[in-house]
Amino acid sequence: MDATDVGAHWEGNAETWTIYSRAGYDKYRDALNTPAFLDMLPPVAGLKGLDLGCGEGTNTREVARRGAEMTGLDIAPTFIRYARETEAADPLGIDYVLGDGQVIDFPDDSFDFVTAFMSMMDMADQREVLKGIYRVLKPGGFLQFSILHPCFVPPTRKNIRDETGEAVAVQIADYFDEADRIDRWLFSEIPAEERAGLTPFSVPRFHRTLTTWVSMIIEAGLVIEAFGEPMASEEVALAEPVVADTRVAPIFLHVRAGKP
Repeated sequence: MDATDVGAHWEGNAETWTIYSRAGYDKYRDALNTPAFLDMLPPVAGLKGLDLGCGEGTNTREVARRGAEMTGLDIAPTFIRYARETEAADPLGIDYVLGDGQVIDFPDDSFDFVTAFMSMMDMADQREVLKGIYRVLKPGGFLQFSILHPCFVPPTRKNIRDETGEAVAVQIADYFDEADRIDRWLFSEIPAEERAGLTPFSVPRFHRTLTTWVSMIIEAGLVIEAFGEPMASEEVALAEPVVADTRVAPIFLHVRAGKP
């Protein structure tokens, strides 16, 4: 797959994704992943940031509310349209740009930081993405990104549940398989009667081992500063049981890396 293929898949997902994520069905994002990412994010007030793979802009807006001057970039026109409409209705000073994360079309040293919320594992050539991020970062700037955890969410993963339905273990396989693939799914909390009438998301995925990720980051010239592996608290797991499996093993990996 190349960027054109990836863009076509995400454009096909964008309408349904926006509607249902904004309706509160992206529980992993809202209850766990984004809050943990923002807790790990250094202070950004007064800084200029790029959100890579911004989608319809929910997370971009959260960073902007922390005082950053944000640009959001995404490959899907429908996501950008929704993001711009929201910016027009409730301005936060965000500039949303249609573009390809593998060819980041900004001048050198443009940004103090780059964020990428759950987007980089969906980009076909992460080496080129990381090189582009290094180029557009100012010296002393940083990249912070989240991905599916390469160790605990490889191409084959299954929750093992007890007789009550509680997740007690995780079965994984194909960790070393870095072949391109398409995952098809919907947000699990969408009611069954609505799911029946929806086409599942078609999500390009480019799994890389942890070794590959670390190697690519280092090859790009970035220096790893922090890792995060979000786990739902007991309170969050009780309030949103769908995320309780993150108490068995992490689903997400957060990485922060700096440009010297």
